[in-house]
Amino acid sequence: MSALKRFLKDTVIYGIAAVLPRAINILLVRLHTDTLSADKFAVNTMYYVYAAYFNALLTYGMETAFFRFFSKEKDKGKIVSTSFISLLITTLVFIIITLFYSEQIALFFGFKNPLFFQILILTLTLDTLVVIPFAYLRVTNKPIRFMVYKIINIIIFAALNVFFLWFVPYANRKGISLPNSLVTYVENQPQVIHIFVAGLVASAVTFILILPTLFKFKITFDFQLLKKMLRYSLPIMIGSLAFVTNENLDKLLLGDMVGEQQMGVYAACYKLGVFMTLYIMAFRLGAEPFFFNQADKKNAKQTYSTILTWFTLFGALFMLIIVGFIDVFASFLLKSDEYFEALEIVPIILLANLFLGIYNNLSIWYKLTDKTKFGMYFSIFGAIITIAFNLIMIPKIGFIASALATLIAYGVMMLISYSIGKKHYPVPYELKKVSSYIVLTTLLSGISFLYFRENYIISVGFIFLFLGWIYYNEKTMIQQLLKR
Repeated sequence: MSALKRFLKDTVIYGIAAVLPRAINILLVRLHTDTLSADKFAVNTMYYVYAAYFNALLTYGMETAFFRFFSKEKDKGKIVSTSFISLLITTLVFIIITLFYSEQIALFFGFKNPLFFQILILTLTLDTLVVIPFAYLRVTNKPIRFMVYKIINIIIFAALNVFFLWFVPYANRKGISLPNSLVTYVENQPQVIHIFVAGLVASAVTFILILPTLFKFKITFDFQLLKKMLRYSLPIMIGSLAFVTNENLDKLLLGDMVGEQQMGVYAACYKLGVFMTLYIMAFRLGAEPFFFNQADKKNAKQTYSTILTWFTLFGALFMLIIVGFIDVFASFLLKSDEYFEALEIVPIILLANLFLGIYNNLSIWYKLTDKTKFGMYFSIFGAIITIAFNLIMIPKIGFIASALATLIAYGVMMLISYSIGKKHYPVPYELKKVSSYIVLTTLLSGISFLYFRENYIISVGFIFLFLGWIYYNEKTMIQQLLKR
């Protein structure tokens, strides 16, 4: 129980570090949808889709490899230094090549303004170079410092968004005096570029703040160690690229096949599914180093089983709450009515993300057994499903096809990972409990959305019904926690 309590404590802190920035990002969706038309919001979406692809490529699974080798190698400083130098070298090569050919590459990826791509390159460089320092804070149980740096980053990003997209136009309308150079800059640049510049500034400040973390280590580079880390990490990189495809390719395909307006509407409503993403991210930040550190413990497998049960329990509860009050969340976050068109994708995306979270839990088996190639296979298979389903079904049913593709891909990945994992690293998961939480929340969410939209009495009733089922199943542990 002490290990679980420590895991819960760290996860709460990491949760703040993950949830607060994303929560502020969600609030910024209202500013962005109020300021940008759907087609311009699509440009913003495309920018961050490519950011996700390049991020997976530039980090090439080194973060997970760092956790794995840090937990089993005696010379910790060598792990930190070797992994950071590796990322530094590859990132410098990347920035030199891409900046030199930035106009041609920008055109290839569909950026009408090459400056957008140049800002993306600089931001990605800074974000890549902080991966190892942030991983070090996580693996050495320094969640407070991790949280502070993350919060500073999002505060800077949000403040600059509000300043450029709201305050400067507001000041102009009200006759508030501002420097002419600032007003000229804001008026002469596309509005969406201010979002990208805000991200670059926030990343630069974070880089400056966290870089001293590396100075405590002697600079060493072990090529033999790097080769072992790369053998572990490269399958993770390929899996990450496939995962990004599962998460983001639908938006690019929608833009190409049905237009940027529909893509922007879909992407904005997809943001409502981020509530589940926040939960998954908070969990993953605490779970990944915890799982590796627990691997040698006698009761490790039972701990992993208990964590999966409670992860699913809370994830299912969050899903039911969000779907039950979906119109409240939508009216608060989506300023313009044109974005409400795609609200029907939200329950599907929430369930898909719950499957993804369960898959992330299950993935511990191939990470602990050094069989990371299986993670690559699963993600590639999911990407094939995503691509095929979108290409076939988007012309027939529009953006609903993209949501269903995400659900099917993550559902299949979850089931396959469990089936293969129990042969290589069997964990006594409580399948009946986990399945009951998924089935019940899916049933109640579907009924709530289809037949009782905006009937909040029914929504609250469904939530209490689900809480009752939780208490029935987890009564013993709940009573133990309350006694403590």
